Amino acid sequence: MRFGCEILSIIPGRVSTEVDARLSFDTAATVARGKRLIAMYQAQGIAKERILIKVASTWEGIQAASQLERAGIRTNLTLLFSFAQAAACGDAKVQLISPFVGRIYDWYKKTAGTAWDEALNAGANDPGVKSVRAIYNYYKKNGIATEVMGASFRNVGQIVALAGCDLLTISPDLLALLSANQTALTASLDVHAAKDMDLPLLEYKEAGFRFALNEDAMATEKLAEGIRAFCVDAIKLEGLMLAAQNAS
Repeated sequence: MRFGCEILSIIPGRVSTEVDARLSFDTAATVARGKRLIAMYQAQGIAKERILIKVASTWEGIQAASQLERAGIRTNLTLLFSFAQAAACGDAKVQLISPFVGRIYDWYKKTAGTAWDEALNAGANDPGVKSVRAIYNYYKKNGIATEVMGASFRNVGQIVALAGCDLLTISPDLLALLSANQTALTASLDVHAAKDMDLPLLEYKEAGFRFALNEDAMATEKLAEGIRAFCVDAIKLEGLMLAAQNAS
């Protein structure tokens, strides 16, 4: 939270603050932690509108986000790899989702092994790009206000192929490459084109969501892997904080 305050003292926009990944399967605890974080920011004079509570896109996390949104607390749903997760987030009316383009790409490339053809799976054909494009078109077609923020990019081609997306979070190295490129950039995603597509609205109940996620091997594996990694980071951070406290 302190780091978030430092960032907000510099930028005019929003900052995401992540709920402990160990709460990813506990709706009530995630809601409580989200409200606590907002209260801590407000105690520092920061309006809740400038904070996005970042939650893993498990069924429990999405339900927690829905409750937080109804309480006026904006959320950012992370570790999102599947269309089912995105559809459920839209139904929950979350503020923003962060589909992980690069991690989707990584999984398909690793799974294909020596059969992977980089040229055939680049740009608009990149599996991560295709996932985000499908979500973007679905949201725009059905009037879903949830913002799509492509994340975790591996190369400039992925970014160019998603130009026109609501938001993109881009590393400094890739920003430098984009800045050095003098080629005109045109939008690859288009709201008006999406509205003409045949993309019926979907509503997932818990059983249907879990089954759809289970059927997507990539999303199932990457979600579990991401939660485990975030938990390891949380434990490391706690250890550093405890060591600093003891040293003082």
